[in-house]
Amino acid sequence: MEFLDKKTITMDKVLNKLDKFVLDFINILKKHSDYVIISGYVSILFGRSRATEDVDLFIKQLDKAAFSKLYKELIKNKFWCLNAESLDEVYSYLKDGIAVRFAKNNKTIPNFEVKFAIKPLDLESFNDRITVKISAGELKISSLERQIAFKRYYLKSDKDIEDALHIEEVFKGKINKGLVLEYRKLIENGQIKNIKKQ
Repeated sequence: MEFLDKKTITMDKVLNKLDKFVLDFINILKKHSDYVIISGYVSILFGRSRATEDVDLFIKQLDKAAFSKLYKELIKNKFWCLNAESLDEVYSYLKDGIAVRFAKNNKTIPNFEVKFAIKPLDLESFNDRITVKISAGELKISSLERQIAFKRYYLKSDKDIEDALHIEEVFKGKINKGLVLEYRKLIENGQIKNIKKQ
């Protein structure tokens, strides 16, 4: 694993089933919208051995015509939406800030939990994201500092603390601790509200 610069990581990785599922979805998504992967899958991508049922991500807002193209391509490629039955319903959920879930046909896990980036904090995650280059493609993830702070000081479950510890260990000497503390202050001062605990 190597940092090419502050916003690019390259890594040799033997892809597991979850990685392949993620790449299948992202290769469709990136044709239609910008995105950033957040939460648990980030630590799994970097070698943490744990299961997850979902992969969380934000996408940039799309108008209905643009989203319709994405939705139709997902359906064509054998994905289905778990919590909405029609294009109109899926789009309505997203516009209202409600996540929608996509999995492969006849399966419920793993799935993607997709939300429009609407709140300022959601949109900010696009500004400091990292591109991870692996043999089969590229994935855009939220910054390591953001991951650590939200896992440690907002979500705070045992699983989340272990995720944060894993990222800190893998990237020892590469983490901007001052930035982690800035996020911590925002969280502890209550400036980060209404964020879904994942």
